[in-house]
Amino acid sequence: MNKIYNPNKEDWEALLQRPTQTLEDIELTVNDIFSEVRSKGDVAVAKYTDLFDGIKLDNFKVSTEDIEVAKAAISSNLKDAIQLAKSNIEKFHKAQKTQRVEVTTSKGVDCWQEKRPIQKVGLYIPGGNAPLFSTILMLAIPANIAGCKEIVLCTPPDKNGEINPVILYTAALCGVDKIFKIGGIQAIAALTFGTETVPKVYKIFGPGNQFVTVAKQLATKFHVAIDMPAGPSELLVVADDTADAAFVASDLLSQAEHGADSQVILISTSEKMIEDVEKEIELQLEILPRKEMAAKSIANSKLIYLESKQLAMEIINEYGPEHFIVCTAHNDFYVENVANAGSVFIGNYTPESAGDYASGTNHTLPTNGFAKQYSGVNLDSFMKSMTFQKISEEGIRNIGPAIEIMAEAEGLQAHKNAVTLRLNKLKK
Repeated sequence: MNKIYNPNKEDWEALLQRPTQTLEDIELTVNDIFSEVRSKGDVAVAKYTDLFDGIKLDNFKVSTEDIEVAKAAISSNLKDAIQLAKSNIEKFHKAQKTQRVEVTTSKGVDCWQEKRPIQKVGLYIPGGNAPLFSTILMLAIPANIAGCKEIVLCTPPDKNGEINPVILYTAALCGVDKIFKIGGIQAIAALTFGTETVPKVYKIFGPGNQFVTVAKQLATKFHVAIDMPAGPSELLVVADDTADAAFVASDLLSQAEHGADSQVILISTSEKMIEDVEKEIELQLEILPRKEMAAKSIANSKLIYLESKQLAMEIINEYGPEHFIVCTAHNDFYVENVANAGSVFIGNYTPESAGDYASGTNHTLPTNGFAKQYSGVNLDSFMKSMTFQKISEEGIRNIGPAIEIMAEAEGLQAHKNAVTLRLNKLKK
């Protein structure tokens, strides 16, 4: 593992670099697939499903019968766990509802703001190495609370052309309208342009690998919004001697097992904690079923010692982690001063996996430093804020002259005239 002690600030940028490919490495492939899906629709989707997923499909849409079979295949214990998570996620996201904002800015000038749902949303759910049914909870639940009219889900099929039953069960439970066996770049392209069977949507949500991330960014060029550039998962833990090294190691490994391009970092003001965590990682890694994948991620990990909590906080904000765990004697300091993080987990008994599944917060979060600019998915992600104004005769008299002066100063005579005509009529 990579252990670094008191790195110079001028080296921080290189030290904190993510183990991801550059956009240029991926962009050409994404552009080509988008172009083909746009012109050939389902034919192109079938072609790339065969190429990337190794299965020829004539029909991508999941049937009602498929969902009923999936429901029967899920154990009662798993159903109960999903229901508990669903309940907590609903509670947290319903609490995010806001009332209409109304203000009389001048006498006779009433302004207000209301939120309206995005009508058509697409959810991308990774399959591949792990069936991330938990992401359906994180996306479909707030979409339904927001009142989205159409919720479309795409997820890659396995080599037999099937979808993991728990994905189908969770999607049905959370009110998804249409489910398609489509993954990767071709799924994002299908949601962007629409095909003979896949509806075009207004906004696309969901994490994915680097190809999916670039595909989502390309979708924005075709007037489709996205939640955020959410790529490979990452975790940063800050811990001192008050932390439990075994807990810290388990959290680091929980993110490392997502994939070889995931990144985990430990920041510590204790050299002993770094040594203890390194030993724990080696022990725990040996018994993981996904040992090989986690080991590749751990090879990109960093164990960084800094001599003060002030420096630790500075480098954390510079990194802007997707997930940020705080286990120190000074938790309040880190919580109060963190500026850039997707989601924060505080104390020895708050594992990152709680947020992934059942605490109630959303696990769809900005990665690759985008926590400096983006929020994680929340109820407002599925809504638009619309402003309204209503002006009475008295109101236009009060603000009209100012509008005339400002419009004339900008050289926009028609803007001025729109007010002048009204004011003149009121003088009669």
